[in-house]
Amino acid sequence: MLDTFTPAQGLSNAHIQTLLPRLIRRNPLFNAYWQRLELPDGDFVDLAWSENPNKAGNKPLFILFHGLEGSFESPYANGLLSAAKQQGWLGVMMHFRGCSDVPNRLARAYHSGETEDARFFIQMLDNRFPKRTKVATGISLGGNMLVNYLAKYRTSTLLNAATVISAPLDLSACSERIQQGFSRIYQSYLLRSLKTNSIKKINGSRKAIVGLNKEMIAAIPDLLQFDNLLTAPMHGYENAQDYYQQCSGLQFLENIDIPTRIIHSKDDPFMTEAVIPTHPLPNCVHYQLTEHGGHVGFINGSLTKPHFWLETTVNHWFQHVL
Repeated sequence: MLDTFTPAQGLSNAHIQTLLPRLIRRNPLFNAYWQRLELPDGDFVDLAWSENPNKAGNKPLFILFHGLEGSFESPYANGLLSAAKQQGWLGVMMHFRGCSDVPNRLARAYHSGETEDARFFIQMLDNRFPKRTKVATGISLGGNMLVNYLAKYRTSTLLNAATVISAPLDLSACSERIQQGFSRIYQSYLLRSLKTNSIKKINGSRKAIVGLNKEMIAAIPDLLQFDNLLTAPMHGYENAQDYYQQCSGLQFLENIDIPTRIIHSKDDPFMTEAVIPTHPLPNCVHYQLTEHGGHVGFINGSLTKPHFWLETTVNHWFQHVL
């Protein structure tokens, strides 16, 4: 059972769909319960819970991974956590390193193929709540990471089901796409955030990152060069193309072994047709390609009463498959 998506009348434009959530939802829907998770290498990630997990009873777990430079403040993030809470689930989102408004301690950060922090986090949840149902949703970069995770841990994911939304499953094609036309606006926003956070880290440690000082980072012109100069060398890749080739989730879809729903919009301004699978997928993978929706937009309802479709359909599908 896959709910169909029809955009609100007059709001079908891809950029309107992409930008509208930020205009509609300027503040989070609730106050999160925060927890810091110390990592084995001495770094940390911050967790945003939908409520105090110590007082939440025996609820199933809804796990969320955000997109590039996302956080609990992102409209989709607090929206999905709130919707899960309303469905009687305990929601929790792991902020990738440095994304909770506090610079992380080590030079390394996060990227589309970084699964080890997610693994440590999910193992912690499994140890703490061993008999609970656990589902995970990954948004954009977090979705590509989740595909990598599901394929890598195949029969031991510690999850019952997953949803992947607007994921850049071909990283090289998406890197090219975001440098074209109006999409350069999105690139400018994301690049500014990435550079700001990298410079904050230098200010805190007074050390250059992979040989780059603040001025050199500030001068990086686009996301491709950011990945070339920072993301790739910081995480052991030869260059941006090596990183893109090794971490693009499209090549790993056939290794997924648990019920997984993938939602993509044909008009996503971050993507090209290269992200659409052309090879046969496992029976457990339910691929849904919509005509409209933009990038993590999917606003239906009406102009006067817009509705966040993802917040309904994600929960419906999890309840159906479980």
